[in-house]
Amino acid sequence: MENSYLVKVCALLIHAAKIDENFTVHEEEIIKKTLLELGTSQEDLSKTIKEAKIIEENSNQILDFTREVKNLSENNKIKIIEALWSIIYSNKDADIYEANLMRRLAGLLYIDNKTMGDIKNKIQKENS
Repeated sequence: MENSYLVKVCALLIHAAKIDENFTVHEEEIIKKTLLELGTSQEDLSKTIKEAKIIEENSNQILDFTREVKNLSENNKIKIIEALWSIIYSNKDADIYEANLMRRLAGLLYIDNKTMGDIKNKIQKENS
């Protein structure tokens, strides 16, 4: 997988982590774990996160992050959705902005409601 995909994925994960205005160390660990699972090397990890933070800060819409992500394999999209829900439920609760983000992402990434709901429930149970 090309690094540009991973930077966009990372920017999307960072966006989700920051949406509740409380970007925690635990959320950053979820992001790192996800990037490694998607193929980022340990050596490239901090560079990828650094680039993604810059992109996320300078972007005003999630379309910038999802354009390439929606073309990934179903398996990788599921990993990303699981990571997003893990970030959201890392503080045990989803606020209205986080729930809205996930609804929008479901459409942008072509994830059906049942799959999205199943992943959400799985992650909720793991974090409760």
